[in-house]
Amino acid sequence: MSVHYLPSQSLLSLDSFETDYRNTHFAAKTPIVIDNGSTDLRYGFATSGAPFSNPNMFSKYKDRRSGKMLGLFGAAAEVDGPSRGAAKSPWEAEVLLNAEALEGCLDYAFLKLGLDDDSVSHPVIMSERFCTPLANRRLMSELLFECYSVPRVVYAVDALLSHAYNCPEPSAPQEGLVISFNTSSTSVIPFLNGRGVFNQAKRLPWGGSQASEYLLKLLNLKYSGFPTKITPQHATWMLHNFFLVSSNYVDTIRQLKVPSSLSAANIIVQFPFTITVYIIGEEKTEEELARIAERRREAGRRLQEQAAKVRSEKMLQREQDLDNLLAIRELRSKDKKSDYAARLKAEGVESDAMLDDIIKKLQTSIKRAKRKEEGQEEEIDAETTFPLVDVPDHKLDEEQLKEKKRQRLMKAAHEARQRAKKEKEREKELKEEFERREEQEREQDFQSWSLKMRRSHQEVMNRIKERKKRRAQIMDRKSAVSQTRMKHIVNLADEVPADKKRKKAGAEDMFGENDDDWLIYRQVSLENASDEEEEDLATLTTIESKLLSHDPSFTTADTYSAITTRRSALMSAFRPKYEEGDTEGIHRVHLNIERWRVPEAWFGPGAAGVDSAGLSELIENILKSFAAEERSRIVKDVFLTGGPAMMPGFTERLQNSLRPILAPDTPFTVRLASDPRIDAWKGMASFARSSSYTDASTSKDEYFEFGGERTKRWWGGNWNAAV
Repeated sequence: MSVHYLPSQSLLSLDSFETDYRNTHFAAKTPIVIDNGSTDLRYGFATSGAPFSNPNMFSKYKDRRSGKMLGLFGAAAEVDGPSRGAAKSPWEAEVLLNAEALEGCLDYAFLKLGLDDDSVSHPVIMSERFCTPLANRRLMSELLFECYSVPRVVYAVDALLSHAYNCPEPSAPQEGLVISFNTSSTSVIPFLNGRGVFNQAKRLPWGGSQASEYLLKLLNLKYSGFPTKITPQHATWMLHNFFLVSSNYVDTIRQLKVPSSLSAANIIVQFPFTITVYIIGEEKTEEELARIAERRREAGRRLQEQAAKVRSEKMLQREQDLDNLLAIRELRSKDKKSDYAARLKAEGVESDAMLDDIIKKLQTSIKRAKRKEEGQEEEIDAETTFPLVDVPDHKLDEEQLKEKKRQRLMKAAHEARQRAKKEKEREKELKEEFERREEQEREQDFQSWSLKMRRSHQEVMNRIKERKKRRAQIMDRKSAVSQTRMKHIVNLADEVPADKKRKKAGAEDMFGENDDDWLIYRQVSLENASDEEEEDLATLTTIESKLLSHDPSFTTADTYSAITTRRSALMSAFRPKYEEGDTEGIHRVHLNIERWRVPEAWFGPGAAGVDSAGLSELIENILKSFAAEERSRIVKDVFLTGGPAMMPGFTERLQNSLRPILAPDTPFTVRLASDPRIDAWKGMASFARSSSYTDASTSKDEYFEFGGERTKRWWGGNWNAAV
């Protein structure tokens, strides 16, 4: 799988403006040919071999440093942020609207051709869209005749001139079906008896710009967290270099359902990235590493010794405190009550009961610490007494009543711990008994045991699957489960108890008094019980470990994790996952199914959200409007022109689309222009050199007499729209 890198943006170089045109073209008044495309502006003299070509973009903005107004054309309009923000194209989709941008583009074109005078004395042949609105033609005529003083102008439909240039027999009447792929649309024009039948022509509102936008949407959806910005220019570059038209889209998608086929179809586009380099010190020798390890061990030993010393000091302090308290308790019967109470107060003890409790806790703590140092297990059943619990309240004073309450709570907690301990022991015994019986069953009848375990394994997986399915259905507001949930919620909100009417204000919420309320709550709950899910996963792990240990036919490929991974292999093939630290990997775009999905929009625009018939349906509707004899003449030459037609597979796909809608014995040919991008300019240049140019042109005097909407009727123009 090869990796393709985005083309680097080279530094902007200034165009040279040649001056030797005066000797070669000025004296002969060679016509100027301008192909005014919405993507590129191609211009040159009719006798030139190839045109100049620049992006049809003009930017007029004020430079902050010099304070002057600047005008930039073509790629220069993208030089920096201010110029890029002010850049405009003369075209808005299929309509020519921005007169200022158009004038700036034409200024550059004429200067590039050496025409630096106040007027342009050369005739001009200008391309225009099929069925151009009269207002667009009026705008163009006003610029050419009034601003540049052009003597003559011919308006030509680019697709028709491209077809004429590629006609195998120039002397024969041109007939066929011209399919022109433009930036914002695709036109299908039938051609009979040397002229276009415009009243039967169709236009598809899908072109190269829509395809690039569609690809950009798909990539932004697929790579929502992409670390860098994917621009429309990037999408256009990928569209021109890596995309294919499938001869049978359904079969192609079926083949791509296999993860290996999808991975093989991957095209990797590497976006620019920057690797952060961390300077690391010199590598240490083995002796230095050994000394470092020894220092760490020595530090660990010192920490252990310090911890042991602290524990020993704490133990000694607790023993001293215990001896002191025991000595005070021995003086209980010997000292006076006042002296004894003073001793207790000096130690921070309020009563005899509190003294006994402190002594007991210290004895227990010291005993536990000594057993831990000796490595012995802690005693399970420690002697615990609660002497005041069974004593009647009238025999106790106020302090003893408080102590009795505390002992009652301690006794309840102690009994609860004992019950939990016995319950754990009982569960342990039951588990051991269950495992013993299961082992016995496995030894007696292994096949039955294995079948039982596999059935349990499948049941648990089905529960997990149903839980995930239900969660997905609940998240979909149009699903039946989600709608049922909303109905339950509405019913609960509107429910009024039959035995107790609600008041208009301050009504009491009765939800929860009936057990059915909680059943409905479980039905409408968005989240499933996490305890059940964790329990199922734990059960699944236990079953799989037993089957892996005892059943040779059960392998890791049969486990839940392996099955889940296998099912998600297709998703992984769409977009492989890279590790978090892989900077190069996370800056990659994997093109696979998009390579066929985006071009398919020409044949099924509905998949891209365009309410229109596809290219095959348009062709079928056009052919139905002609008689059988005319239809056979048209399909003998199905001609493709325009940049998107260069995608591999377009010719084969149209052949497959035409075969079902034609009679079985009808011969037809689908061919591509020799150079779909500039053949329109070459066709106009060839016509400008012919003797028919003057008859098809509109002079400056005719413009002032009839207006800018007027044009001559000729085979290569929008003559059906002429007045």
